[in-house]
Amino acid sequence: METNTWMEQAESHILHTYNRYPVVLDHGEGVYLYDTEGKKYLDFAAGIAVQALGYGNQEYKDALKGQIDKLTHTSNLYYNQPSIEAAEKLCAASGLERVFFTNSGTEAIEGAVKAAKKYAYAKDGATDHEIIAMDHSFHGRSLGALAVTGNAHYREPFEPLPGIVKFAEYNNLESVKRLVNEKTCAVLLETVQGEGGIYPAKEEFLKGIQQLCGEKDILLVLDEIQCGMGRTGHMFAWQKYGVKPDIMACAKALGCGVPVGAFVMTEKVAEASLKPGDHGTTYGGNPFAGAAVSKVLDIFKEQKITEHVQGISGYLAQQLEQIQEEYGFVKERRGIGLMQGLELDPAVPAGEVSTKALEQGLILITAGNNVLRFVPPLVIEKVHVDEMAEKLRKVLSSYL
Repeated sequence: METNTWMEQAESHILHTYNRYPVVLDHGEGVYLYDTEGKKYLDFAAGIAVQALGYGNQEYKDALKGQIDKLTHTSNLYYNQPSIEAAEKLCAASGLERVFFTNSGTEAIEGAVKAAKKYAYAKDGATDHEIIAMDHSFHGRSLGALAVTGNAHYREPFEPLPGIVKFAEYNNLESVKRLVNEKTCAVLLETVQGEGGIYPAKEEFLKGIQQLCGEKDILLVLDEIQCGMGRTGHMFAWQKYGVKPDIMACAKALGCGVPVGAFVMTEKVAEASLKPGDHGTTYGGNPFAGAAVSKVLDIFKEQKITEHVQGISGYLAQQLEQIQEEYGFVKERRGIGLMQGLELDPAVPAGEVSTKALEQGLILITAGNNVLRFVPPLVIEKVHVDEMAEKLRKVLSSYL
């Protein structure tokens, strides 16, 4: 079937909530994707930071195929071995003690918010607790996740949204302190803002919030859905800063393509928050998803993925900074590890650049206010960075 026919069929039957790029992807190998016509693309988007191991990892495929032959679903009325193993490994990787597996990142945020509210409710029986979130944040599309997303454009069509949420300025500790009162139950933020434009938290900001939360028994909730799972060169980005959240949300690369998320918490929060009947999910943590998470965590450890990211990310940053020097309309390079962004002058639309890059066989996505986002598979090598830079220069040169 022709590419245009596939796209027309999609537009006839699938709800139009995405403005998709004009390509029908068919399969992947390593860090490359191929469309239905056989064209090859260097992938520097990784399915929005999901495909950390690239495509076709044999260990990963064998683990999933083996689990399909055994059992894919039981519900959470029963124990299953893969999810138990996955939970143990995730706790070990994070240093947190209790896991709840979800089907997505937005569900992980929903659960984290519920746990924070229940923790506060258990203390005083009140139902009017407040959450402090950040401007320009993004936490998901469900109503609860939208309520803590600091972008009015996403929220306004669906208001009123649940809960009482106040928004502080990211990386401005004083703006957080001004919003804290006796009703504040949690401070929620991305350790590195992704959709908002690739903004890492400043160390003094994150440590200041942790100290503030500790003094007032307010829960620190960190969203590591995009920046976690090795992307910054640490298993979770907050580990770079020497802080520790009370609750963490993760997803995306947690399953490397299998839809799975989790919220993870300390034993203290677990004991004083969600109890049987407070939260649940039919699919979350089923044997198939558990097998994916368990094997992903094994591969990360065996192949020393975080060490590899630390080694290659400096080269990526160096190449992006060189591109910034060459093209005056590239305003800034920012990011950590393999989560990088190039902010462009408004006269050069990032969305247009990413479309032209696709024509060159390079997959890039955008973020925030006119930012090119670089979130490739974590297994890229220098040769792939060089190939990306060459293709990107061809696109950017057309704007000179």
